[in-house]
Amino acid sequence: MDKTLKQILLWLFLFAVSMGLFEASIVVYLRELYYPEGFSFPLTPVDRAVGITEILREIISMLMIISVAVLAFKNFYRQFAAFIFIFAIWDIFYYVFLKLILDWPESLLTWDILYLIPVAWTGPVLAPVLISLIMILLFWVIIYFDYKNAEKFNICMKEWGLLIAGAFVVFISFIWDYSVFLISQVHISALFKSPEEGQSILTQYTPDKFNWFLFSIGTVVILAAIFFIYKRNAGSREYNHTYNT
Repeated sequence: MDKTLKQILLWLFLFAVSMGLFEASIVVYLRELYYPEGFSFPLTPVDRAVGITEILREIISMLMIISVAVLAFKNFYRQFAAFIFIFAIWDIFYYVFLKLILDWPESLLTWDILYLIPVAWTGPVLAPVLISLIMILLFWVIIYFDYKNAEKFNICMKEWGLLIAGAFVVFISFIWDYSVFLISQVHISALFKSPEEGQSILTQYTPDKFNWFLFSIGTVVILAAIFFIYKRNAGSREYNHTYNT
């Protein structure tokens, strides 16, 4: 790993950790306002302005990560790797800082609300942390082979298909419990009427059961994609080395 790459990765890491602290700080403020006795489900209703701001914050956070990733590298694969690296480190350190500041979560099986777009994502803290670790693994595979031979490295259509399919299944696992709640309460149509009604529904929801089966399938598919990327590019590199010698 050359010196320039090390410097870039260090700054990406520091940026991601900083984002984790910023997000944890916002959560500390929100919990002081709405959960003075500690966070728990069902959620407490929040002001309309606060709810809209939270959704905008989620969108802008993604734009921030994309912007830094694009600025860090010119190569698409490196930009993609930088994006998933920042996202993963951000997510992990978000929980690290919450643990240090609030002594929360109580355990890796503590439920959390992860995102609000398009509906609420919920799950035990362990689930997003595992996904973050897998993202870091994919990041290292891409960076390693792309820097070894940028002209030869690629992710083929089959591998992209597996990555996207696995990510989609994981996404479904995160929204599964809340979606089941919506269907059981016949509330889906209300989501399209007003933000107030959508929030009212959310404040009636208490997580019941995380779909570990779907989550496991999704993670296995993603890991299979990473394995195929590694094996194919490693095989190509060995072939090129043998041919050139």
